[in-house]
Amino acid sequence: MPTVLLQVAYDGTGYCGWARQRDSESIEDKVQAAVHALDPNASRVRGSSRTDAGVHADCQLVAFDTEKIIGARGWVLGTNRHLPDDIAIRQASLVEDGFTPRFAAKWKRYRYRLYAGRIRHPRFERTHWHVRFLLDRSRMRAAAELLLGEHDFAAFRTTMDERTSTVRTIFRADVEENGDEIAIVIEGSGFLHNMVRIIVGTLMDVGRGKLPADVVTEAIRTGDRRVLGTTAPAHGLCLEWTELERLSREATGDDTARGVVVEEERWP
Repeated sequence: MPTVLLQVAYDGTGYCGWARQRDSESIEDKVQAAVHALDPNASRVRGSSRTDAGVHADCQLVAFDTEKIIGARGWVLGTNRHLPDDIAIRQASLVEDGFTPRFAAKWKRYRYRLYAGRIRHPRFERTHWHVRFLLDRSRMRAAAELLLGEHDFAAFRTTMDERTSTVRTIFRADVEENGDEIAIVIEGSGFLHNMVRIIVGTLMDVGRGKLPADVVTEAIRTGDRRVLGTTAPAHGLCLEWTELERLSREATGDDTARGVVVEEERWP
């Protein structure tokens, strides 16, 4: 069965997260229903990331298998007709049979947005964490730099995360400013459950003087979650990009390479 790869964007405010859960509405459910509206026999959709309740995405990658002969443009236009306003298919690609984006993810980028204005801004209620305390941005940047490289991030996860391998590589950890808006941008090879939100909450506590900047080094050394800061609220977090291994014909020069795009359509 041919495989289709979708790039999905969503506002996660009204959902229990990406993954299907009993008695709760998930983004996976909505995307699956939209795919089945075009092909009732399509396989279950396979996502690249399990975003939590309230977390947003610009680039959640979703693959499924289908026997329908529909071009990439048709999948974009067709599925969007069956999706609510807070979920959209931004791109579709026809890829190699059986492709699974989770196994082909090279790195991911998350962006956490904060609003540091004194008065709340209604436009940011669903997308920014409103912080009402003064922040030392230089201290936050100093702590963020300590995240870079390959480390054991066992301290940067919830007790719900039972994975035995907790070593990850962080390629980028920036604190960006635009007036009262602050963005913490994290790129890495992979992330543990709530890892980015724990990083953000820790950087905030460093910025307000509650924790020393070298707390990151201490947490990596000891693996002790208790030395770190709070877990930032979910609604400020967005899965901004997922980079896949060899997902282009131009990059590989081989139409049979893993993850090669056969046809691609962006919309609009």
